Amino acid sequence: MKILLEELPHQLEALQALDEAFYGLDERTTDPDKDYVYANPIIKGRGNENTNIDIKMETGTGKTYVGVRAMYDLHQKYGLFKFIVVVPSPAIKEGWKNFIEADYAKQHFSQFYENTQINLNVINAGDFNSKKGLLPAHLVEFIEGDRLNSSTIQVLLINAGMLNSASMKKDYAQTLLSGWTSPLEGLKATRPIVMIDEPHRFPRDKANYKSITAVEPQMIIRFGATFPDVKVGKGRQASFVKDYYRKQPQFNLNAVSSFNNGLVKGIDVYYPNVTETESKERYVVESVTNQQLVLKHNSTLYTYGKGDDIGFDGDIYYEGAKRLSNGLELEKGMSFLPATMTNSYQELIIRDAIEKHFEAEIPNFMRENEYQPKVKTLSLFFIDSIKSYRDEKGWLKELFEKHLRRKLEALIREFRLKKLPREQEYLSFLQATLADLTENVHAGYFGEDRGSGDEAIQAEVDDILKNKEKLLSFKDGKGNWQTRRFLFSKWTLREGWDNPNVFMIAKLRTSGSENSKIQEVGRGLRLPVDENGHRLLQDELPSRLRFLIGYDEKDFANKLVAEVNDDAVVKLNESKLTPAMIQLIIEKTNNLDEETLLGQLDAASIIKRNNDFKENGFEKLIELYPVLTEATQVKTGKITTGGPKNKQRIKLNKENWNKMRHLWEQFSNRYMLEFDRINDEALQLLIDEMIRDKDNFTLQYPEFTRNELYYNDENGEMRVREQKANYDSRKPITGMKYGEFLLKLTQRTKLKPAQLHKSLLSALKETYGGNKDYLNELTLSNLVRDFKDRFEKRYAQSYRYHPLEFQASTSVFDVMKNDFKEDILATIIGINEDSDIVDDGRQLYEIPPLRYDSMKPERELLKYGYGSNILSFGKLPKKAIQVPKYMGGTTTPDFVYIVEREDKSHVYLLVETKAEGSGKRLSDEQIVAIQERFFGALKQYGVEYQEATAAQDVYDKLRKVAKLNDK
Repeated sequence: MKILLEELPHQLEALQALDEAFYGLDERTTDPDKDYVYANPIIKGRGNENTNIDIKMETGTGKTYVGVRAMYDLHQKYGLFKFIVVVPSPAIKEGWKNFIEADYAKQHFSQFYENTQINLNVINAGDFNSKKGLLPAHLVEFIEGDRLNSSTIQVLLINAGMLNSASMKKDYAQTLLSGWTSPLEGLKATRPIVMIDEPHRFPRDKANYKSITAVEPQMIIRFGATFPDVKVGKGRQASFVKDYYRKQPQFNLNAVSSFNNGLVKGIDVYYPNVTETESKERYVVESVTNQQLVLKHNSTLYTYGKGDDIGFDGDIYYEGAKRLSNGLELEKGMSFLPATMTNSYQELIIRDAIEKHFEAEIPNFMRENEYQPKVKTLSLFFIDSIKSYRDEKGWLKELFEKHLRRKLEALIREFRLKKLPREQEYLSFLQATLADLTENVHAGYFGEDRGSGDEAIQAEVDDILKNKEKLLSFKDGKGNWQTRRFLFSKWTLREGWDNPNVFMIAKLRTSGSENSKIQEVGRGLRLPVDENGHRLLQDELPSRLRFLIGYDEKDFANKLVAEVNDDAVVKLNESKLTPAMIQLIIEKTNNLDEETLLGQLDAASIIKRNNDFKENGFEKLIELYPVLTEATQVKTGKITTGGPKNKQRIKLNKENWNKMRHLWEQFSNRYMLEFDRINDEALQLLIDEMIRDKDNFTLQYPEFTRNELYYNDENGEMRVREQKANYDSRKPITGMKYGEFLLKLTQRTKLKPAQLHKSLLSALKETYGGNKDYLNELTLSNLVRDFKDRFEKRYAQSYRYHPLEFQASTSVFDVMKNDFKEDILATIIGINEDSDIVDDGRQLYEIPPLRYDSMKPERELLKYGYGSNILSFGKLPKKAIQVPKYMGGTTTPDFVYIVEREDKSHVYLLVETKAEGSGKRLSDEQIVAIQERFFGALKQYGVEYQEATAAQDVYDKLRKVAKLNDK
């Protein structure tokens, strides 16, 4: 199994933002060392704080990918080739190392950066040999790498503690070719670009950050989900704000966007209940030293010395060194319930965790049909006591194996009765798991494992840390099942370690401290990959993380939601319409300016003249502009307490659905797209048209910005007016070399170089007088966009649908039972709801509430008083029909109507809606064209189709199809 990296839109946006924030090379520098072969070219503004760049990306969205690809990009565009990656811990260092060295990563990047490679140099503790006066070989290799090898990027991977060590500052007997004997001086001379991972671990007033600036980087790029805080003001007026280089990140993919746009898994939080009496028995650590522990219960203090039994069920005593005998590390202010610290309570969590694992594993293995690749399911356990797992007779290990064995035996009995090939395959997987239970099914990684010398433990650690593909694979090269999928750790597997197929995390240790909740669930947020290494987006596999914790953290979900919402760029103010809220509405709404918006809100009695909200004004604003909550708050259902049982489900009105049974049996058929072959002559004609279009070729001019100072009469202060972009029209930017431009055009259009060369060279000579300044990034973008537009328009008509000889279930129809489902998740119908409606018996679901996505036209259509000839109607859930798209994936219309005609025959009207004023993208046009073609071939079944941007479009179509003369 090989992981297949893909270009995800948000990662490309991060790279584009980084490139736009980079000031470029200093072509006018007078530095006498500008051509020093061991150093990077000199960049504009080198060493200035405003040159530095912050890239903020939520955990699980691909920060390492963006960081590594940024190196390739900066090398290709600007010749930068020396990068120092600074990380806060060995685990994070291992994550970077594994990714950079992975074959799948090298293969992926080679598509875009041909013949370019990274020479990775990793510095570890103990690499310096002071006795012999020798420098680490990797350090020497990095410093002495030169520009002459133009296809190699030199990367030094190091943790900040090593940068700050005395070994980096002393002189050695060994002299580098570049003339330096001190590692630090040698690193300075390379004029490095420094990348920092997990920037919140490097506050700028701390020693670790100062050791980074000691290498005198030309520019620092920070990648992180969280950034350090900086204190602003003094005394009671003081507050903390995020410390960004340029006051804000140059790219900001925050937690709200990540959850709402399906870039990470949803989360279901579970905890076992305790009795009401037990829930009140809370103890707080009043103080703790190596020799003494003081606990506070209500107002009473209890003092324990080293070795004293603290009296909780489970034979727990104070071990000393700020830890209990069960391995719990203590700190002042930590609170816990005695009931949650017992073995019986942890057994309850283990049993629940195993159940939750298989709730995810079985559907991930089965998928919707046996033609879809399987998905390996992993579970992660965080524990207090390492001995309870590592000891030969460790109670936790024995407890886990006992409950897992019981579950496996029950599932094996169940699947022996099943007959489908995928079910029989899963039976084999279960049997192999049971046979392998004590050897390979589960594994642990703890800090003390490093250097233990135990070969078996080291093999476990290597599998967890380094062999990601093995953990994600179902079988090895010999066809044997890979059964390992339960991992145990003690917070060691946190930042820096990732495996996308973690679907369950069980926290058997007490937290107590106010750690970042997102960091705690972070190991399970990444979207999964299937057995072929393909990353599965939420519309391909709606995946969720099951997070099991103790009762003492029963408010975890609320705190997590609050933390996610607090990460939003714009904060909602429920008493006043703020400038930030106004700007957000304008940005997300077409054809609207501030004056028009305020006029509308004033007329609707939502705001006062000073923009304060009138009574219920905030609620009215949210209803009118739901984009405010969509952009600033995590959607309902993305993070839940209690998991599926708390997910709202909508019951189908099966009487109405059965009126369309024969139609849905037809929709359950799978279809194959058959494309016409486009010959080389036709393709060449398309290329010629693209090249001949003079609008595609343009000169690119340098851009500069200007700050305008003005005097503020209100407070007498000087202010900086908003920056304005200006263009220097005197001299265009020098274009690319012809070969470079042709190569980029080839890569981005996937066309043959010979085909492009024939037209491009002729046009350059004959139309543009051989002026290569036309070969720039703007021209390149214009040509790529034009080619795709022309290709889509012609290619979109060059395919047909052919039914296959098998069926598959949809979101509403189960082909195995040959029946409609009883209920479905409410969120796949719509994200909003309206309870103000009376059920007249014609809706597709039992109501209230109505579920919908847009106010207009969707809610209008659902609440309209239709005539008696409309027998049934309603909004279709996602994937109810699954029409294949020629660009990949499937599409389903938004509405269906059953219309009774004058002769009592029935017509089925399928409607694709588009919210009013939202504009139409090319992809929307393609979807409509696809649906028109697909449903146009089903007219013999009474199917009609309509695109609607307004409710009136639907009403007009309904009147038309109801008439016999329109049949």
